[in-house]
Amino acid sequence: MSRPVVLGLTGSIGMGKSATAAMFRARGVPVHDADACVHALYGPGGAAAARIGEAFPGTLAPDGAVDRAALRARVLDDPARMRALEALVHPLVRAAEADFLAAQAGAPLAVLDVPLLYETGGEARCDAVAVVSAPPEVQRARVLARPGMTEATFAAILAKQMPDAEKRRRADFVIETGEGFPHAEAQVEAVIATLRR
Repeated sequence: MSRPVVLGLTGSIGMGKSATAAMFRARGVPVHDADACVHALYGPGGAAAARIGEAFPGTLAPDGAVDRAALRARVLDDPARMRALEALVHPLVRAAEADFLAAQAGAPLAVLDVPLLYETGGEARCDAVAVVSAPPEVQRARVLARPGMTEATFAAILAKQMPDAEKRRRADFVIETGEGFPHAEAQVEAVIATLRR
């Protein structure tokens, strides 16, 4: 069984990556969502929850899930704690990703949806990378419309992400989401057609 062509899908916060991943799924391309994987790992009984509770006391909710707001408050402005958290979580996400790719043997194409793909060196695990992008004013409006989002939180998140211009420079494909769904869908279809050839 041949392995699929692996496309890394990434983009900064508010660029439309989740909607773009859904476009690939809707066209029959299997997608591994790193964020959803982390969500499961952080949930009640999740493989990361107890470990995080031990490493960062006071960050577990009564049901055993990670209290994400409490954890964010502990690590967001502390690089050493952030690295410790990543050292706990990243290997679990990689293992789930490897299981996902093994299950796609014979498929022509599979997508790894990873927000911090370039920041973590994840492009080395991909045959090609597509960066989802939008103009800064569109990104800003999308992010600040999210519940509980503040200017300070947005700035802190952006500071941890590679600049959009650098991601675009490194990408094999750029999918522009600032001009509406039909425009983005046409680009997704072009990427699929290119990689399936």
